[in-house]
Amino acid sequence: MPLNLTVSPDFTPDHISGWYIFNTWLQKALDEQIHLELYDDFAAQRKAVMDDSIDLIYANPYDAALLVREKNFRPLVKPTNKVDEAIVAVQQDHAAQCVEDLQPGIRIASTDDPDVHLMGMIMLEPADLDKENTERQVCDTYVLVAKELIRGGCEVGFFLDEAYQDLSNMVRSQLRPLVSSRIHIIHHALMVGPRLAERHDEIQQLLIAMQADDKDRGVLESLGLDGWEAVENEDMEFMIDLMDTLEG
Repeated sequence: MPLNLTVSPDFTPDHISGWYIFNTWLQKALDEQIHLELYDDFAAQRKAVMDDSIDLIYANPYDAALLVREKNFRPLVKPTNKVDEAIVAVQQDHAAQCVEDLQPGIRIASTDDPDVHLMGMIMLEPADLDKENTERQVCDTYVLVAKELIRGGCEVGFFLDEAYQDLSNMVRSQLRPLVSSRIHIIHHALMVGPRLAERHDEIQQLLIAMQADDKDRGVLESLGLDGWEAVENEDMEFMIDLMDTLEG
């Protein structure tokens, strides 16, 4: 029975082919059949996790608690020099010059990416804005979030920093960041489930060694990554506690 790998739905679409390349590399490295399953949204992916259909996952930090504490996943690695930060942006000509200028009743465009939405709402708190006095429009992609701002359908948009930087120059020229998060310790992580628990250390070392091999570096580049670094259980627990604190 093949193993199943999945990737957090918030990955940059430009890297879809990279995950297939990575999956091919991983199959050869582990001498295992591995099926890559990409889900359209977080709800569908969480259902697969709850149904014990996933063995390896490049996980959003918001889902870490579910994976570790309910499904006995263990962290392997996180991307080198890469953390999750969020940007709150408006249309270039919007009157607001800072978050405090925003008023109750604003419409917020965001994806279903839970950690980005959480960080975005926290950054609106100085304006006394919360889910009770704002309206949310969920968009399928960050490009559609940008389009909502540009066409005036929403006043504020939440972006994963990486996704914002990946927007075209033409699109970004019509937007303006109001504030960016600077948490520095929230990150995605590649995690392994119970069926591969005995190979945890082996897989971790294979991944960390990728950046030392010319051919393997090409695989990393297809994912937009410089390399992998180990994530210990204690580090993951700390991030889970932080996410719980932010959510609370």
